[in-house]
Amino acid sequence: MRIRMVGGSFLRGNTFHPCIECSVTTLSAVLMKKWPLNNDFTTSNLFYHLQQSLDRTSIQGKAVVNNLEDAHELIDTAISTSLKESKPVYVSISCNLAGIPHPTFSREPTPFSLSPRLSNQMGLEAALKAAAEFLDEAVKPVLVGGPKLRVANATDAFVELADACGYPLAVMPSAKGLVPEHHQHFIGTYWGAVSTPFCAETVESADAYLFAGPIFNDFTTVGYSLLLKKEKAIIVQPNHVVIGNGPAFGCILMKDFLRALGKRLKCNTTAYENYHRIFVPEGHPLKSAPKEPLRVNVLFQHIQNLLSSATAVIAETGDSWFNCQKLKLPQGCGYEFQMQYGSIGWSVGATLGYAQAVPEKRVIACIGDGSFQVTAQDVSTMITYGQRSIIFLINNGEYTTEAVIHDGPYNVIKNWNYTGLVDALHNGEGKCWTTKVHCEEELIEAIETATGDKKDNLCFIEVVVHKDDTSKELLKFGSSVSAANSRPPNPQ
Repeated sequence: MRIRMVGGSFLRGNTFHPCIECSVTTLSAVLMKKWPLNNDFTTSNLFYHLQQSLDRTSIQGKAVVNNLEDAHELIDTAISTSLKESKPVYVSISCNLAGIPHPTFSREPTPFSLSPRLSNQMGLEAALKAAAEFLDEAVKPVLVGGPKLRVANATDAFVELADACGYPLAVMPSAKGLVPEHHQHFIGTYWGAVSTPFCAETVESADAYLFAGPIFNDFTTVGYSLLLKKEKAIIVQPNHVVIGNGPAFGCILMKDFLRALGKRLKCNTTAYENYHRIFVPEGHPLKSAPKEPLRVNVLFQHIQNLLSSATAVIAETGDSWFNCQKLKLPQGCGYEFQMQYGSIGWSVGATLGYAQAVPEKRVIACIGDGSFQVTAQDVSTMITYGQRSIIFLINNGEYTTEAVIHDGPYNVIKNWNYTGLVDALHNGEGKCWTTKVHCEEELIEAIETATGDKKDNLCFIEVVVHKDDTSKELLKFGSSVSAANSRPPNPQ
């Protein structure tokens, strides 16, 4: 299991960003922060106020290292907690202790392991029997993967189940990239009214559906508008299984359940055959006239052509959610996308982190102008570390997602000279190339440069588009979420 390490200076606010996301999506992370001197009498007061902020973000464990005698135990306990609970933990270390040797810390790495978690075998057997009966009685069952497949280390088991049972295979939007899209029964993203064409119809008309690791919130359900029935669903979470309205089975690991279930089910391709009959391939954007202002759908047609096993896509909150969902991921192409708390600006830091962690892949980031303004300074660190991502800055002059949910003058943002800003951050040090495009011809030239002469540079391409140029999915999503947000309060 991987554990994510996040560093930050004392009370630097944006380091909470990844911890909140890790908490709500149940990912292991250790946030390590520099702390005041251990002999600073205000340390405990400062931590008290900070601890209340951390409590609100569901940080699983906290450790304040201000004494070397118990530092080793505190750090080990924090890391163990993060790994066992799949939640973020917070470790603060007094800055005047960090460089001091202590005998409890050996020079050579000390082996560190945790006892593996095991499924309750009797509960597992009962759950498998009930689930197999439930699904084998259905005429057209389907499978839907959710984001918790990752934390449960169950992606391979889920694919094995899909191979064995023959059901149509869909993913929730925040699980895109976890399941191979070249799978023979893959039907796209299930996202209610803004699903991949023919996917929602197939899922919602099924008489049984197995959701593996789902998260149902206002965004993933498009304002709570999914046409699902609880009595038709098997919900498999990392440690428990619920079948219909009951029964529920606890202490069962998702990967054990999915792998064993594939050996119990009868193969049933009825739902996939129905999907195949009604499926009509998607069309292509209208051909642009010479020097015609660039359209977003044309931009993403060219981004699609950039993708390979050597690339990874980072999709920013906003219209890039929907445009990137429509990209067809080649085998081995990475994909990261967060929608649990809809934070704008997330993708800039995510691009920085992904490129640093997986240097063999070239990151392609799709970021709106409003989002970029929140965390633009991270581009400076990308240049410092010689990263070679391609950032498409989509400039339409407003908070488009907010505008379609609740329009108003506050959604119009101050335009920046984005390429000028990145040039200033570059300042002639490192490898960075910027350009601004207004039409398809300029976009083609920019992409050729970014993948040719400047392939080893950080490439920043500002794409100027019309403020009303949005995906149809965003328009539908916005109206549905707006309606959900406009519900009257409960009787007081």
